[in-house]
Amino acid sequence: MASGQDDARPGSEDEGNEAYRQAYREGFHDGREAASGEDEDEDKDEEEGGEETGKDQDDRPPLYRRPMFWVLAGIAAFVLIALVVLFWLHERQYESTDDAFVDAHIVRLSAQVSGQLTAVAQADNRHVKAGMLLATIEADATQAQLAQARSQALQADAQIQQASAQVVAAEAKRRQAIASAIQPEAEARKAAADLKRYLALRALDPAAVAATQIDQARAQAASTAGQAAAARRQVDDATAQILVARKQVKAAVAQKQGAEAQIAATRVTFGHLDIRAPVSGQVVNRNVNVGSYVSPGTQLMAIVPDQMWITANFKETQITHMSIGQHVDIKVDAFPGMHFDGHVDSIQRGAGQAFALLPPQNATGNYVKVVQRVPVRILFDRPDPHRYAIGPGMSVVPTVKVR
Repeated sequence: MASGQDDARPGSEDEGNEAYRQAYREGFHDGREAASGEDEDEDKDEEEGGEETGKDQDDRPPLYRRPMFWVLAGIAAFVLIALVVLFWLHERQYESTDDAFVDAHIVRLSAQVSGQLTAVAQADNRHVKAGMLLATIEADATQAQLAQARSQALQADAQIQQASAQVVAAEAKRRQAIASAIQPEAEARKAAADLKRYLALRALDPAAVAATQIDQARAQAASTAGQAAAARRQVDDATAQILVARKQVKAAVAQKQGAEAQIAATRVTFGHLDIRAPVSGQVVNRNVNVGSYVSPGTQLMAIVPDQMWITANFKETQITHMSIGQHVDIKVDAFPGMHFDGHVDSIQRGAGQAFALLPPQNATGNYVKVVQRVPVRILFDRPDPHRYAIGPGMSVVPTVKVR
């Protein structure tokens, strides 16, 4: 009996477990079907709700028919128009151009005499004062020229003294000749008077004077007249010698003046041996060094003066309201964060093309009008441009306040 009960228990347990599994499977399938049914119901509800919402949206008016849309659009249009008008009112007060550059009268130093450079100042890209010594040319040849000119001047002085002495001697000789000519002149006058008297007596009485006396008187008159003429010629010769001596003096004086002029020219050449800065500014573009041989016209270096300005080429339609003294805001491309103040200094009378090397000839049949450019000079006010590396040729953008 006990063993039979034990055999019956396992069988009953297996049957119970199998029944439990079957019930669990049926319940799981029923649960899934129920859940799927609920989901389908929810989807159906959502679809029905979406259809109702779409119908509500279709019933609303379009956006452009709503009053609020036009109110907002009007406000936006008003603000936009106001901004455009304010921008135009602001911009019409200014004229600007990017065709503008820093300008200056660059001084180019050149040699005026030939020679070798014995000294050159180390002043590259440095500021120098007017009168500062920048280079020196050897002075040997110039010193020789000066010594020669001085010797010629001394020689001219000696010639002047000699010619002056000759003038004195010629004047003394002339005085002596005049004194020597007194007696022959007197004898000639006496002989001429005697001959005249004898001739007068013979005319009155042919027997009063013998023919021999008349012949002697005539011979005496001729002889004394010749002696007097010779004496006069000596006086004339002495006078001519005086004139020659005086001309020699003048020639010697002229020679001395030439020598003095040569001395002065040589001293000027001495001045050209020292090349100094004619203006204050920055030394740039040095082309020589110690030992370089230069000749007249050889460019040594250049100086950018302290005085700089801006040459702005505005369109001719931009200068209508532009005048001297107007404020200018200056932007230099090399310093984009800096603003320089300036003012209009002058406006050129004429477009740039009128001063070109080959001015245009517009008297043709295919003329096309082009807006011309007018150079306007603008000066820096502040800050000082010399505190920055600003020089000729650099690009700037000036803006002139014309209203």
